[in-house]
Amino acid sequence: MTGTVNNIPTAPHIRREVQRRRTFAIISHPDAGKTTLTEKLLLFGGAINLAGAVKAKKTTKHTTSDWMEIERQRGISVTSSVMNFEFNGFSMNLLDTPGHHDFSEDTYRVLTAVDSALMVIDSAKGVETQTKKLMDVCRMRNTPIITFINKLDREGRAPLELIDEIEQHLGIECSPLSWPIGMGKSFQGVYDIQEGLIRFFRSDGNKNVRPQDTVTVFGLDDPALDKHLGEAAADLRNEIELLDGAGFPFDHKRYLAGQQTPVFFGSAINNFGVRELLEGFTSLAPAPKARAATTREVSPLEENFSGIVFKVQANMDPAHRDRIAFVRICSGQFNRGMKLQNQRLGKHFKAANAIFFMAKNRSGVEEAWPGDIIGLPNHGSIRVGDTLYSDEPLVFPGIPHFAPEFFRRIILRDPFKAKQLEKGLTQLTEEGAIQYFRPVTGRDYILGAIGVLQFEIIAARLADEYNVHVTYGQLPYQRVRWLTGDIKALKRIAEQNQQAIVKDADDCMAMLFNSDWQLTKTTEDWSDIKFIDTRECVLS
Repeated sequence: MTGTVNNIPTAPHIRREVQRRRTFAIISHPDAGKTTLTEKLLLFGGAINLAGAVKAKKTTKHTTSDWMEIERQRGISVTSSVMNFEFNGFSMNLLDTPGHHDFSEDTYRVLTAVDSALMVIDSAKGVETQTKKLMDVCRMRNTPIITFINKLDREGRAPLELIDEIEQHLGIECSPLSWPIGMGKSFQGVYDIQEGLIRFFRSDGNKNVRPQDTVTVFGLDDPALDKHLGEAAADLRNEIELLDGAGFPFDHKRYLAGQQTPVFFGSAINNFGVRELLEGFTSLAPAPKARAATTREVSPLEENFSGIVFKVQANMDPAHRDRIAFVRICSGQFNRGMKLQNQRLGKHFKAANAIFFMAKNRSGVEEAWPGDIIGLPNHGSIRVGDTLYSDEPLVFPGIPHFAPEFFRRIILRDPFKAKQLEKGLTQLTEEGAIQYFRPVTGRDYILGAIGVLQFEIIAARLADEYNVHVTYGQLPYQRVRWLTGDIKALKRIAEQNQQAIVKDADDCMAMLFNSDWQLTKTTEDWSDIKFIDTRECVLS
């Protein structure tokens, strides 16, 4: 029986599919164990048969989510990956994000496409710089967060200290749902607070004899606790008592509002605590939520299809030099071959070759539902921030570009490859992680990025994917701002500052500054002009 949401038609089969979907990102500071945890989630979800090996892909030796050559060389994630797997009847859409600050813009865009996040904390290092920045991004959208404190098999900081640090530095309540028993060499396992279970830890080569993997205890006063834990039982009782007195009881509404984070403890590399984390995640994390368009709120239960492009990736298959638009489905059912309209272009196209992802590996899509991430191969017609729809015209607010903070001049080693350079830069900058500018008075390319590591990534990808070799020249610029406002004023500022005026890849006018003082002074002198530090794909 068809129903309605805000007088918009809905269908029961869409509701069923929406309720079993969980679309989430994994975030952390580098080296907290995020990529390892991603592998183990895929392992428990049956998507891979050995950590790092895609199921039925015996030649895949590298980490599943790190599919670029440079990722394998450096051992870090430099782009977000999408992975889909099933677990206990739930369809999981997992987006693995780069942890490094230099890739924060890519991470920001991914976080606009998910309904919740899984935050990984290193038990020895606690809250780190990038963790704070990622938390700030999550807070902008009130994203619900579940926390996994990792590496309990190593010596780390006291659990109560870690909980206090998360609350103080990240500004969110912590509600532990499990609690560690010991740490490092004395790590015995965790106490499942909700289930009243002791889950024993067994690492590879651990010869300690345990009666069974889990033991049920009836409260902390149960003598079985002393029998199985020995002296560690007293420490567990004291810590839980302190937690009960000063902690926060779990409140699902506060979690969904982004005000409280359930906390799990474990060791991803040893598969310990991962299944319990997944089970807790599927029961607690939200299904796909409504999304605000410029005219109204769009429910995922609506029959008409809508989606937003949050990422574009070039050359996922170097043999085909393709570009894949990553689309978060916001409402309705997607079917292979259906006709969609790109709101920005005002043109229809047939989505005949949509794909699902397992990092670099793909499979064809016959149907997909709200919360799913699908890829649409294209030749540059679909851009980051585009709204796609089947019937009712909709516009989802665009995904912004942030003003770069570092700048380099590109030096092309082989002048005869200028066209290949332009093609490579055009395609790579469409991904949004880096931006290029052309001075109005010269022929140079100026690259701008949030972090300096991006320049190394672009040079490596130009060489590997386009056979174009470049080096960089230093530039004195520290800031760039896009310009909009009175047409006559824009013309005058361009005439008076020719060396600093540039156009970006979308032909939008911008201005480079050597210092914050120069930016402030120029802003004061030109009151008829707006100096913008973020923009959507095309300024009107």
